[in-house]
Amino acid sequence: MADRNEKQLMELLKRPGNNVCADCGSKNPEWASYNIGIFVCTRCAGVHRSMGAHISKVKHLKLDRWEDSQLERMKEVGNNAARLRYEERVPPCYRKPVEDDPQVLVEQWIRAKYQREEFCHPERQGYVSGYMEGFLMKRGKEDSRYHPRKFVLSEADDTLKYHVKEKKDPKAVLRLSELNVAFAPQKTGNLNSLQLTFIKDGSTRHIYVYHDDPAVIVNWYMAIRCAKLHRLQVAYPAANESELVGHLTRDFIREGWLYKTGPRSSDAYKKRWFTMDNRKLMYHDDPLDAHPKGEIFLGHVLDGYSVRVGVPPGTRDQGFSFTLRTPERSYNLSAASDEDRDEWIQAIDSVLERPLTPQDSSSKYQECKVVCLCEVPQMDCHNRIFPVKCFNVYLKYVCFYIY
Repeated sequence: MADRNEKQLMELLKRPGNNVCADCGSKNPEWASYNIGIFVCTRCAGVHRSMGAHISKVKHLKLDRWEDSQLERMKEVGNNAARLRYEERVPPCYRKPVEDDPQVLVEQWIRAKYQREEFCHPERQGYVSGYMEGFLMKRGKEDSRYHPRKFVLSEADDTLKYHVKEKKDPKAVLRLSELNVAFAPQKTGNLNSLQLTFIKDGSTRHIYVYHDDPAVIVNWYMAIRCAKLHRLQVAYPAANESELVGHLTRDFIREGWLYKTGPRSSDAYKKRWFTMDNRKLMYHDDPLDAHPKGEIFLGHVLDGYSVRVGVPPGTRDQGFSFTLRTPERSYNLSAASDEDRDEWIQAIDSVLERPLTPQDSSSKYQECKVVCLCEVPQMDCHNRIFPVKCFNVYLKYVCFYIY
């Protein structure tokens, strides 16, 4: 009987939807939650088990013994049917995790689906309201210590503020439309951490925060995404929703240590932490620096940008070296291995080969524009929200800082 049930499980795996993990989409799942009726990967099975058997009962498809009643449950449900129930009302701003996403995002996605049932009961989605406040631990700008700071997010004001003292004026006011947020567990060493990146006084600024409760940090991440989406929908009501979602937050294309020389061929190589953010390549003394030491705009190959193995004649080769050429200057870089160098070249080359969008072109000059939806010419908004006269009707449009 056991062999027969295992054979039937293998047949169920071939059904559409069952051949990937129900929660993160990774291929060839080897586990199942037999009371929910879904097939999951090893990592997601661990999260299911941590929720307790009253929520999810997990078994290995081959190593565990399957009862007939458990097999029948798997036949009744399956991944596609379970998604229709547990993901019925996932808000478009919510980031669904995939295979290689941070653990905290995967874990809270699973708990939101099956433990809190947030997507069956929209009233439980506190991150979609456009307002959130609470305390996060923020890393100091000049030291490595973390301090509690009160953060206040307001979609209506397009702001994320934080206070050193709760009842005093905010220490800083960040514009949501200028803000990117990314998970930062590898950098900070804290699984529940975020990196906030924005433009201040014409240069990039990084802030690192964490919370002891993983649900809280994920809710902040989603709240920022939701507020940004709602403002984009107001500004561009005719735009495709999926296209707008693609502009909410972004992970960095690549990060890591590289060696870099100065502008002269005789300059020594110095170790720098590089972060590749779309067409911006930043380098830092330390991964957790508040500001990059420098920023390199990555344009298009037809405009004089290129990357290749090796360094120009007369320049010392550090080993595993490569050269990034821009119209302004050449950057001599060196990686830790052939593989690392090749991966950096591939990542940079993929950006240089990609056609520039109008937003990309503007980013080199950090321009700030607002677009009237009725095709009135673009107007300089000086980084502020202001009324635009359109067909004799005053409407408020959002200033979206392009960087």
